[in-house]
Amino acid sequence: MTPFIPQPSEGRSRREALGCLAKAAVIGSGFGALIVQPVHAGAQLEERLSHAVRTALSAAVANAAPPEPVLVTPAEQQAYANWQGDMGRLLGRFKRDPTERQEFLQTLWYEARRAGLSLSLVLGLIQVESAFRKHAVSTAGARGYMQVMPFWTRSIGDGDASRLFHMQTNMRFGCVILRHYLDREGGDLFMGLGRYNGSRGQAVYPDAVQLAQRRWLHAVD
Repeated sequence: MTPFIPQPSEGRSRREALGCLAKAAVIGSGFGALIVQPVHAGAQLEERLSHAVRTALSAAVANAAPPEPVLVTPAEQQAYANWQGDMGRLLGRFKRDPTERQEFLQTLWYEARRAGLSLSLVLGLIQVESAFRKHAVSTAGARGYMQVMPFWTRSIGDGDASRLFHMQTNMRFGCVILRHYLDREGGDLFMGLGRYNGSRGQAVYPDAVQLAQRRWLHAVD
């Protein structure tokens, strides 16, 4: 489905309309009774990649080892347990099964850390992209939790787009792609998120993700 985008009208400026859409990413979704239509990454654009970049990205997605967090010290183990507990409670409205929540969060921790991304950023992005629906599909064909476009599997994977509904594969692609865009933008989060959504330079999507991210902020970030 195409997300609802508020339009400017008499008495409502464009800035107000954009603000409404950003707020729609979080109002009630998991924190109240109302679940709103998420903003999809369906406009994400296929780009020509140099051989070096293609090789690097392919290597980054290739090793789909079981997502076991490396927690060396008791303090790290306790911090991870605290995060799992706190995030699990917030995630309860999206995923009722405790085992599913635990597996989702364990995978997200592993893939976000592996890509050098903030945990709350990835959670906020997934909330906006798919409202935590594993089998979400946008009108443009973007798939899964992080709404990865199938062309990425041809560019840097094995070409099997059906694997984008596999939780770890989807998060691996999504986190690697987001890391790639952030690096291309010199670490600029606003521009990197815009690239991820295919709306580089426009405020609606980055604002929505960063607003959603606030709900998932935690000491371990």
